[in-house]
Amino acid sequence: STAPSAAEAELLLLQSQALAEEETTKAKQELLAHFLQVKLSREEQSSMWDLYKVHTLWRLAMRKAKDQELHQDIEILSETFTRVMDCKDGIIEVAAGVAGDLEEAEEQQNRAMRSHLHLTDQLLQLQRCRLGYLKEGFNAQVGALKAEFEAERCGMSGGEGEW
Repeated sequence: STAPSAAEAELLLLQSQALAEEETTKAKQELLAHFLQVKLSREEQSSMWDLYKVHTLWRLAMRKAKDQELHQDIEILSETFTRVMDCKDGIIEVAAGVAGDLEEAEEQQNRAMRSHLHLTDQLLQLQRCRLGYLKEGFNAQVGALKAEFEAERCGMSGGEGEW
């Protein structure tokens, strides 16, 4: 009877060791699962933080690129604006020159018109004087012819018998 009880004790001991080993393994697995869960959680947080950093750096790079692009656009627009303004300033200067030339041409035309009118007035005055002299000559000739005619008529009436 001692032998079976020693075998039973040994079996009980082996069973209790197996149970203790199983519980230890189970505790290790739970501890490992908990450790892995914590590690996974930390990795997820780290991944989210890294993703945030990547997004932030990407946005920063995109902002920098957009900033450079906008600065180039502004410079191009500024140069274009300057060229357009220079062109318009040139047009304004030409227009001012043309306006000055136009005023000078109008002044020359006015002087020419005044000179023409003055010369026309002088010509009219000269023609009137000439017409006056011609009228005087004509009237003098008419008067001479009348006097001659009267003289002939008188001469004819006094010497009617002579004919």
